[in-house]
Formats: sequence, structure tokens, C-alpha cells
Amino acid sequence: MKKSTTKLIALILLAIGPLLLFSGCEQDPNATPVPWSQPADWEGQVPGMGR
Repeated sequence: MKKSTTKLIALILLAIGPLLLFSGCEQDPNATPVPWSQPADWEGQVPGMGR
């Protein structure tokens, strides 16, 4: 009985294991966590002149 339970647990882990390993959070490769990676829309303008 103990041997069949061990085999069943091993089979379940083999079936579910790859799903858990490869189902991580997917991130957008173009997204960046730092806000200063792109200039702000106001940068590069003369102060007080507006658009």
C-alpha cells in the first residue's frame, strides 16, 4: 500500500511540476521598472514658453 501511494505522489508531482515551473508571471519585455528610462514630456523645452 505504501509503495503505491509513493508512486501516485511521484506521478502527480511529475505531472504538475513542469506546469508550476513554467507558468511564472510574464512581463512585457518593453516595460521597464524605472520611470526615468524615457524623458518626461516637459523636458527639452524652454521654461515658461509652453507648447
